[in-house]
Amino acid sequence: MAIPLFNSIASWLLKKRFHQIELFLKYPEEVQEELLQQLLDFAEDTEIGQKYDFESIENYKIFRERVPIVSYEEIEPVIERTRRGEQNLFWPTSIKWFAKSSGTTNAKSKFIPVSSEALEDCHYKSGKDLLCLYLNNNENSQLFTGKSLRLGGSKELYQDNGSFFGDLSAILIDNMPLWAEFSSTPSSKVSLMSEWESKLKAIIEESRHENVTSLAGVPSWMLVLLNNVIEETGKENLFQVWENLEVYFHGGVSFNPYKDQYKKLFPRKSFKYYEIYNASEGFFAIQDRNGADDLLLMLDYGIFYEFIPMDAYGTEHQQAMPLWEVRVGVNYAIVITTNAGLWRYKIGDTIRFTSTDPYRIKVTGRTKHHINVFGEELIIENAEEALKSVCKKTGSEIKDYTAGPVFMEGKEKGAHEWIIEFRTPPEDLDYFTEFLDNALKSLNSDYEAKRYNNITLNRPKVHVARQNLFYDWLKAKDKLGGQHKIPRLSNKRDYIEELLQMNN
Repeated sequence: MAIPLFNSIASWLLKKRFHQIELFLKYPEEVQEELLQQLLDFAEDTEIGQKYDFESIENYKIFRERVPIVSYEEIEPVIERTRRGEQNLFWPTSIKWFAKSSGTTNAKSKFIPVSSEALEDCHYKSGKDLLCLYLNNNENSQLFTGKSLRLGGSKELYQDNGSFFGDLSAILIDNMPLWAEFSSTPSSKVSLMSEWESKLKAIIEESRHENVTSLAGVPSWMLVLLNNVIEETGKENLFQVWENLEVYFHGGVSFNPYKDQYKKLFPRKSFKYYEIYNASEGFFAIQDRNGADDLLLMLDYGIFYEFIPMDAYGTEHQQAMPLWEVRVGVNYAIVITTNAGLWRYKIGDTIRFTSTDPYRIKVTGRTKHHINVFGEELIIENAEEALKSVCKKTGSEIKDYTAGPVFMEGKEKGAHEWIIEFRTPPEDLDYFTEFLDNALKSLNSDYEAKRYNNITLNRPKVHVARQNLFYDWLKAKDKLGGQHKIPRLSNKRDYIEELLQMNN
């Protein structure tokens, strides 16, 4: 009786939060403006608050005119001072945790400040909201009768100069409230193991006999874990291991390349997928409807949002705008001001609004991860949609991929070069390449214009990667597990050259 009773109580408590969510759905501009003023008032005595005289900032217009938009490189010195023990520089309460992030496979690490306010009012609040929204949509859910299998980062927390740094997931697990620890598997000890392949075995050993009702983690690494579970148990699908599984909460990378593979692992129409959008800098959006392909932007997590249209991004004409000025269908770079002391910070992600009542978004890629060597403006969203369409037509399945430019040499035209690791390869690679080219043309008019009569771009080059090429590449860089991602698109050839060399 204890577990069903806990399930009922937890469901009731979480659903109460839905009334607060309705507040920012009805009054988004007011909620965001009030939040900005609260952040400014709270931090007015910090070093940055004194520098820009936060006390005299009375509205968004003054804030935008006075406080500059910054990248990580521009604020790294002040973050390093905080890591060495100085406080009250950009946030008034003590900052002792730093989420180590590289975004993709870049060697340079970022150390994103995590305040106690960000932990409580953003990261943990979002976890409760995710459950709240899911339960609100699925009243017969039995989520709390079992445990959530979480797949966190593969790094331990390291103490350094009195501060701690590690994967965000490791920081969250280390500070997790008791109720969340009680309802999760594996144990924190296993979750925080640093060596990925040993950790994989330990997770399976600890979790295979638990009553797992939900999964949470990055799709690429979760797929590795689940395929290992199938191999270890000899079962045909995951319901034969955990019969009460009902939902997978996923985020970190696009789900599109992995969707068909998950459907084979979970062959029940009733099984649900819920997407989240979070990063080291904060938790931003949650899928709020069953089967939706867009996410509700959460407006009361201590994060004030601004957006830069991508057609002006990085130019002298770039201008950030508040939430209430955005338009549906435009590709924007996100700028955030947060309750961890990031002020007008470019996180490097791009999104597109699908609705402004309420504000719902799709993540379209990264500001640095696109191909625009020839003016073709190819973004990750284009690539994902094209590959999904081509796989459907050719009966193929993709495990991983990356693409980069072939630069013009002499009279030679440029091109895009792709390395694709297939789970199920196409019968005819030439046919696959033709379909890919045509799909990209239909999705992106700039690409189509550059491909017209091969005026600038030749047809793409596609290489079939050997099995586990991308896994081995990440392993060689000590970047297995956690939030590490394959850079899908790049304006440079660095990744392509390294992978081609390993492939040969």
